[in-house]
Parts: sequence; C-alpha cells; structure tokens
Amino acid sequence: MAKDGPNWDGLLKWSIAHSDGTPPSRNLSEEDRRWFMEAMQAQTIDVVKRMKEISLVMQTPEQVLEAQGVTPADIEDMLDELQEHVESIDYANDLHSIGGLVPLLGYLKNSHANIRAKAADVVTTIVQNNPRSQQLVMEANGFEPLISNFTSDPDVNVRTKALGAISSLIRHNKPGIAAFRLANGYAALRDALSSDNVRFQRKALNLIHYLLHENSSDCNVVNELGFPQILMHLASSEDLDVREAALRGLLELNKDGSLEDVEKLKQLLQERINGISLMSAEDLGAAKEERHLVDSLWTTCFNEPSSLREKGLLVLPGDDAAPPDVASKHFEPPLRSATANPSSKKDSKSEKKEAPLLLGPGPSSADT
Repeated sequence: MAKDGPNWDGLLKWSIAHSDGTPPSRNLSEEDRRWFMEAMQAQTIDVVKRMKEISLVMQTPEQVLEAQGVTPADIEDMLDELQEHVESIDYANDLHSIGGLVPLLGYLKNSHANIRAKAADVVTTIVQNNPRSQQLVMEANGFEPLISNFTSDPDVNVRTKALGAISSLIRHNKPGIAAFRLANGYAALRDALSSDNVRFQRKALNLIHYLLHENSSDCNVVNELGFPQILMHLASSEDLDVREAALRGLLELNKDGSLEDVEKLKQLLQERINGISLMSAEDLGAAKEERHLVDSLWTTCFNEPSSLREKGLLVLPGDDAAPPDVASKHFEPPLRSATANPSSKKDSKSEKKEAPLLLGPGPSSADT
C-alpha cells in the first residue's frame, strides 16, 4: 500500500471507463488487470491474520506499548476493529484458539475506563447467542472481572457495559445464571436500579425481566430484596423505556400473585392511566406498549379491565389490530446464526483499518 494511500481518483476513472453499461468490447490488458487487483488488495486483509496481530498487541505489557507510542486511544480503535471481526460467529470462536480471548479479558482490568468499557463491548459481541464462546469465557474466568466491574467500578459507563456483557453471557446459559446468583447478582441489580443513569437502569430492568421469566422461583428472592417497591417507583419514571421495563417486571412478579402492596400498585396504575389520558396523540402512539402493560397489570391484579378500555385509549385507530408483543423483543434468540453474516466465511475479507503495530519484538512467554 502506497504511503499516501491508494489512488482513489484513478480507480474511479478506471471504473467509469470500463463500465458504461454495455459488455466490454475488449479484454482488459494485463497491466490494467494487475493495477486494479493491487489497488483492491491494498484495502483488504486476511481476517484471521489480522486477529492474530491484534492478539499479539493485547498480549504485550502496557509499558511496552507506551514505550512504542501506542496510546489508549489506539487500543480503543484496535478493539473497535476486533469487535467488527468477531461479529462473525466463526471468528468469535476462533479468538480463543489464536490466543486473543484471555488478553481481551485482561483488558477488563485495564487502568483506563474507556478500555475497560470497550473490552466489555467486545465480550458482549463474542458471547451473544453463542454457546461455544459463552463456555470459553466462563472457563477463562471471564465472569469474575465482569461482575466486579458491574458491581464496583467507579465509572458508570464501565458498569453499564459490564452489565451488558453479563446479560449476553448468562442468557440461555445455566452455569452463567448459577454464577450470577452466587455472586449476589440480584443485589447488584437492585443497586443498579437506584442509579440515576437511565441506560444503566434500562439494562438492569431488562435482565431482571429475563431472569424472572426464565426462573420464576427467583421471584421469592426478588421480593425479599425489595424489588417491587423499586419497580413501582421506576414505573413513574420520565423515561418511557424505563417505565415500560418496570411495568414488565411487575407483571412478571405478579404471575403467581406475589405482589403484596396492591393498594400502592393500584394507586400507581391509576396515576399512569391519568398520565396516559393527558398525552398528545403523538405520545399516545409512542406509549402503545405502556398502555397495554398498564391494562394487563390492572386486569391480572384486580380481575377487571382498566379504565383505559372505556376511555378508548387501549387500542387507538392507528394501532395494529393485535396488541403488541411486550416481551419477546427484549429477549435474544437462543443461538446466533453463523450464516446470517456472509463475512463468517473463513476466506472472507474486510476493509483494512489502521491500528497499532509493534515496532519491536513481540512479548516473551513470560510477559504473556
């Protein structure tokens, strides 16, 4: 690749000159063909080879990278690139075999908050709907730094990203759920709900709903930890997504009639009905799921339809005939399809991005 990059203007002119919408009147000259292939190959890389290079960088001690001028921003860019590669389930599963998974998990303990957060992002992509990589991360003790960052990192963004990774790691993963319980994960979720960070609250609420949906026996633990009161409070949040997620949690808890403070719940639901009644047409459309959740919760708790029905606010003229699916969109399918992304082919190529490369020898075995 030339120092100043490929000659994109020349490539464009060449493409226009050789594609006027009609079959070519002559074969390409060998010189044209060679120039074109070199220009294209300069912009592509072998993904596995590139992942090995990234793994080598991740295995290198931080002080060595700093001595070679590699900055934390460079590491973040490198992790961005790695995340793109591991969107393919094949490459996600390859990361461990080429020596990249363990040093990636090591970045969860990096001194820079942005790197800790980005590493959790990459882990999320690797384990999402991927039982094999879930197992590999658990075996590599990746759950421990994630739960530590979720519960105690001073940076709320790091905590949020770690929670996202945990959520993907333990879905449809019984050992992961067991580890979450043993680590007092529900208590950590309760603390997350007390945060004033809306994104953190949303992720915590969605994981709570998933866990209760999959393990109804956990409702007892959640009740003992005081979740119903917290969920009732969040059901009045200014954020629509938080309100909906809190209502979903309350609906899940009430499947066995375990909600005790029904008078407080009734007051809450009436307040939501009043609030919905005052919404503009636009806001009513956006609150379609909230409307159905409020009505469902009222019906299950008090064995009668809510006043939203008689006010004509449950199903509006612009709504679909069928009520919305208030649960499934918050759950991921059990398996990530290896064929969903064409780049999962082993011989695929992807765009080349600049990333830090070591200037000196790689780390010794003692360093890794």
